[in-house]
Parts: sequence; structure tokens; C-alpha cells
Amino acid sequence: MMDLKGKKVLVVGLGKSGLAAALFLRRQGAQVTVSDIRSAEALAKELPALLDEGIMVESGGHGLLTFRRQDLIVVSPGVPLDTPELVQVKAFGLPVIGELELAARFLKGKILAITGSNGKTTTTALVGEILEASGLPTLVGGNIGVPVISLIDESKDDTWSVLEVSSFQLETTEQFHPAIAVILNITPDHLDRHGSFENYALAKERIFAAQTEKDFVVLNADNVRAAAAAARSAAPVYWFSVEHQVQVGAWIEDGTVRFRKAQDAETETIMPLSAIPLKGSHNVENVLAAVCATRLAGASAEAIRSAVEKFKAVEHRLEFVATLNGVEFYNDSKATNVDATAKAIAAFPKGVHLILGGKDKNSDYTQLTDLLRSRVRAVYTIGSAAPKIESHLRGVVSLHSCETLDRAVSAAATAAHPGDIVLLAPACSSFDQFENYEHRGRVFKELVNEWQSISGWPAGAERGAHS
Repeated sequence: MMDLKGKKVLVVGLGKSGLAAALFLRRQGAQVTVSDIRSAEALAKELPALLDEGIMVESGGHGLLTFRRQDLIVVSPGVPLDTPELVQVKAFGLPVIGELELAARFLKGKILAITGSNGKTTTTALVGEILEASGLPTLVGGNIGVPVISLIDESKDDTWSVLEVSSFQLETTEQFHPAIAVILNITPDHLDRHGSFENYALAKERIFAAQTEKDFVVLNADNVRAAAAAARSAAPVYWFSVEHQVQVGAWIEDGTVRFRKAQDAETETIMPLSAIPLKGSHNVENVLAAVCATRLAGASAEAIRSAVEKFKAVEHRLEFVATLNGVEFYNDSKATNVDATAKAIAAFPKGVHLILGGKDKNSDYTQLTDLLRSRVRAVYTIGSAAPKIESHLRGVVSLHSCETLDRAVSAAATAAHPGDIVLLAPACSSFDQFENYEHRGRVFKELVNEWQSISGWPAGAERGAHS
């Protein structure tokens, strides 16, 4: 645990985690300054709480002198590490860590951390519910919406802190030490931030960098890059697979979820595959990962089955919105990369009207070609990435340039026939037109509801044949 009393600490970036970090540091007796490139007007909501605590705020840009006058710098996940001021102070030897690293040094109990290009939030929420159903003291936070630092006061020596962690959070870790680390998958994402797929993958692998042979790593045997991480793990590796049996871990066999903790142990039957309520084969992978991680944490097979059967889809992750005039609307705003969008499309056999676009992350949209040809009737593009998406997909599928989400919903709903699907799965970040993917998803749901009132279409309470 760090002694922060009297230390000069700078928090860079005032997002949700930055605000929580600044207030925590102040409670620890540190002299805290916050620096953000946004204007004071843009920070109006956060400023009163900071100023009331005697925290200094630098807005409208970063000052190098502000950075150099510190004992410690805490970087929010959204701030790139190649920010010039950070590069210079790191060269001077000033310690630079992230909110995740800071929080982990104060958390009591054990950490179960989950990362991956897709499925993190669903799996994290499910793991939390399984552990709670097993009677284990459980906290859930991280990239799922609750800053890790906000869990510290509630944590106790017997607590499991279940954390969703992103590559942005992991790249600033040093001593972060999960007892159980899960990598769901590694597919191209955030290449605009990390520069290359391999850099991004190596950031993901930092989840187990501080582990020892007393810990556990859970990896996806069906994902080539995630499986390759096993060679660099000091901890024993457990696997999950929807394609074949694994020596230790979780898999599917004869329509049931199976688990084996050791090579010479008996195989456990956890639950029938039909009991998984979530839509899409990717969610079967998420369940297998959760089974593996929670059995290792001490959850019972009975608690796992009960929690999975009761689990509801997380908001903005292939979330059913409404059936209007026989057309089903799904919100997968969390599909912020191409692989996530591919998984969303694959959840439906045909008749999809797909809304794509937002801010490009140096993605290759041609990877969607086969799925678009077989399952998608038309693509409706929005946002700054639209020209690139259209250039990649021209001649593959019917394209409609809509610019904004409201126009896309209107165009897709107008073109769809009973039995079709309108799917928001943008394959892009939201930051060109929205605050975040949650904001984008909420707007989509509002637009669907507005469309019903405008069109006069009858609403259906239940999912149709595709659910």
C-alpha cells in the first residue's frame, strides 16, 4: 500500500475514473491537481466537487511545468501515453500509473480480472452474479462503469473484486495482480491508439504480467492470439472452447457445458447448453469463460447454473429493444469493433438491416463481406467513418448513406419487412457524434420508440422467430 500523505499527485484526464481517483487521492492526504484538455465550461459538472476538496484544476490544456512539479502522475484510461507532456516527464523518471494500478494497490481481498476485445462486460457481470449466488463476498467494477477505486472502501480480506479491464487500463499497470486473469479473445481493435495489432495484444497480456504459479489464467482455446498468450504465463493455464474438449477448463460436449479442474479429475456436467438464455454463439464463449473462472474461484456448479439461467443481457450488448410491425430492433452499441459487429450479425440467420459507423479505429470493414452477403439486406452508414465503410463494402451489399443515427433508424425501419431485423452494431467508436457507446445506445432506443409513435406500427411484446 502506498503512502500518499503530503505527496504531490497529478491526475491527467477528468473522466469518471479520473474524478474518482482525484477524490480518493485527496482523502489519502495527497496534494492533488487535475489536468484536462477540455475547457472549464466543459468540466462544469465536475469542478465543484474538486474545488470543495481543495483540488487544483488545470483546464483547457496541459502545462509541462504542472506535470514536472509532481511526485506521482495518475493517467485516466482515455489519455494516450504518447501525450507530449507524459513522454517528457517519463523521460525525467517521474512515476506514471493508471487508476487501475493505483486502486489495485489499496484493494483488499482477491481480484478476478477479465479482458478481451469483445464480451468483457457481459462476462464480468455474469461472473459477479455467479460469485454472489455462491455466497462469496463480491464487488464488480472497472471498465464496466464503476471505477475500481470506488470499490476500495467496501473491499475486505475475503472479497472477490471482479474487474472488467481494458487495454487502455492495462498499459499503465505495474504491480496489478489478479488471482484469476481471463482473456476472452484478442482481435484487432484500438489500432489508432496502440499502433499495431501486436502492441494491442501485448497490452492485453499485461493482465497476467505480475501473476505467479499460485494464480490462474483462463484463455480462449479457439482464438489464435489469445491462445498464444499461454506461452508467456507464469500461472497455470485453463482453457475454454466451443469447438473441442480441453484438458483443463470448460467446453461443450453432447449439448452440455462441461468442466474439469485437473487432468486426472472427473469431468463435471455444469448445465445443458439450452439453459443459456443469451443470444449468439459468442455468448456461449462468455458463459464458458465465466464457468471456468468461477469454478476456480470456488463457485459451485449449482450456483453457476442458477445464475446463468437468470442472467439478462447487459444493456447495449445485443439488447432487444422492440418488435414493431413484425420487425425486431436490437441495440448492440457496444459493438465498437469489426469482430464484435461480426458476432452480432452472426446471431441472426438473415434479414438484417445493419447500422454501421461512427469514429473509425483504423479498422478493416472488408472482414464483414461474407456475413453481409449471406445475412444482411442493407447497410445504413453514419458518422465520420461512413466514407471509408462505403468504400470497403461497395458492391457487397446495398448501401445507404444516412450521416446521422436518426436518419439511419428511419431509413432502416421504412425498408424493413415483417420478420426482418434492424440492428445497431456500429463497428466504430461513438466519439464523433455521442459522448460514449451508452449514449449512442440510449439514443437508438429513444429513436425506435419515437418511430413507433410516428409510424403507428403495432408493437409486439415478445421477440419473434429469431430470438
